[in-house]
Amino acid sequence: MTEHHTDTEVKELGATLLNIGALLMVSGASTARIRNTITRIATSFGYNADMLISQRTLMLSLYDEDNNYFFNSLKRTSPHGVNFRVLSGISRMSWQVLDEKWTVKQINEEVDRLVTLPHYRRLLVLALVGLAGSSFCRVAGGDAIDMLVVFIATFSGLFVRQQSLKKGFNPYMCIYFASFTASFIAGPLVRFGTGHFQEHAFATSVLFLIPGVPLINSFSDMIEGNSQNGLIRGLNGFIISFAIALGMLTSMLI
Repeated sequence: MTEHHTDTEVKELGATLLNIGALLMVSGASTARIRNTITRIATSFGYNADMLISQRTLMLSLYDEDNNYFFNSLKRTSPHGVNFRVLSGISRMSWQVLDEKWTVKQINEEVDRLVTLPHYRRLLVLALVGLAGSSFCRVAGGDAIDMLVVFIATFSGLFVRQQSLKKGFNPYMCIYFASFTASFIAGPLVRFGTGHFQEHAFATSVLFLIPGVPLINSFSDMIEGNSQNGLIRGLNGFIISFAIALGMLTSMLI
């Protein structure tokens, strides 16, 4: 293979690895998982991979077995979310790449397929999240009326959050709007509709907003020594929690 072809191959591989790393980051992967996945794929091509992973930027360097410099580049990531389908799909793919010696073209095709997988229908997501909120209310001791109120509150809160995100509002403001909507529906309806105020119905109406993935990743990163990302993710989880509390406080004051 000529030097030109080698350089072209490494550049294509590097761009693909950066794309995979960015997808993992925005889909909710921990820092260690991103590094392990990228290293696994790079190893199957005979390269060593060094990565600098921050919350909004990835930097990748590739070397051959003799530690000769081949590729160095960085990539900014888009706003983060959670997509377990992408996470599990890329994880399975990385092992197939290692075992079956995939080409860069095969990797890109699989990544494109994972990215274009259809999401669940919006109404189905709203209904299932509402049922989850009702289930939490039941676990907390709520009756049938409380569960119905929590379902309506959760359904409405998630709908408001989705709509505000589409309108381009700040993500934390979207969480505030959703928290206010859900708690504003749950509080008055439970108080005046059933004749008694039950705190578990009011509290469980906003559980769909709890930042579980950022907090878990924060703890995981801190344990594994990725202190910077752990602190950033922990702070992100704290701000989300503050937005939830602020939304509930606003509805209580009203």
